[in-house]
Amino acid sequence: MTVRLIRLFFLILAMVCGYYIWFALLGFPRDNAIIGALIGLASAMVLMIVEASMKGIPLRNLSVAAFGLVFGFFMAWIITLILRLVPISPAYYSALQIIFTLVFCYLGMVIAMKGQDEFNVVIPYVRFSREDVREQLMVVDTSVIIDGRIAEICETGFLEGKLIIPRFVLQELQQVADSPDDSKRNRGRRGLDMLEKLKTNSHVEVIIHDEGLPEIKEVDAKLVRLSKILDCQIVTNDFNLNKVAKLENVKVLNINDLANAMRPVVFPGEVMYVNIKKEGKERNQGVAFLDDGTMIVVENARRLIGKHTNVTVSSVLQTSAGRMIFANLQEGFGQKKQDGNNKG
Repeated sequence: MTVRLIRLFFLILAMVCGYYIWFALLGFPRDNAIIGALIGLASAMVLMIVEASMKGIPLRNLSVAAFGLVFGFFMAWIITLILRLVPISPAYYSALQIIFTLVFCYLGMVIAMKGQDEFNVVIPYVRFSREDVREQLMVVDTSVIIDGRIAEICETGFLEGKLIIPRFVLQELQQVADSPDDSKRNRGRRGLDMLEKLKTNSHVEVIIHDEGLPEIKEVDAKLVRLSKILDCQIVTNDFNLNKVAKLENVKVLNINDLANAMRPVVFPGEVMYVNIKKEGKERNQGVAFLDDGTMIVVENARRLIGKHTNVTVSSVLQTSAGRMIFANLQEGFGQKKQDGNNKG
């Protein structure tokens, strides 16, 4: 109801202004001043139609536009002050004042909207606080939400602050949850459940960010751009996003890096007792796994598939995608039988 009253008041005000400009400023006859009022009414109705079409524009965009509007109005005021030094009639001065105000306000809004990434005027969810206590902001990737480990990490208190879920990430998660493929649908629903779990966590605050960045098509590129705009970190376990973000000088919190750091340290020369599960990619290789899922590639162990044996670690490959251990059969040891078969 309040919005309707504001619109009605604006229509009346636009008609009065149109009448005033037509008769008092432009000097047209009073009998035809109603034409100016009708022009003002039509202009106001066009503006209202434009306003109604802006319903889905994010608050941040409106804040940037408001900044451009104020800047344009200030520039128009400076120009009109200079025009007072020029000997022109008051009627022409008033008309030029209105024209310059409209032109500079329009240019200010358009320029501010085109360069909104550089302006970064308003972050709606950041409150004023002490500069030496800056709250941690983290943009969360879809893969991390589906993975689910971030909920446990936040529960322990290792991550605190505000988790920013972009609207395009939420839409991608909903598309996965609505997929006809059973595995994808289960992963998507798991991600939505993780979001609900994160919202109940006392250590973090989950915020849905409406910045859509429609000019960028790729979700990973949107995440990097949004992180640069908000000057925050990306939480992910996606290997490619991790590389791209580092190239763009965006700080990344990789869940896989944290998981790898928490795994037991293995050194070359260490002896391990493992169960060869399957054959490897290369000839005569066997593959075993640790309890945390780390893959162990054992040379010349294909014949021992399904059996336990001692191996000696030769090297360890550590990447953001995970850890892989390479080993050889221990010299001087024969194959050990399972569960008491080695008795006697």
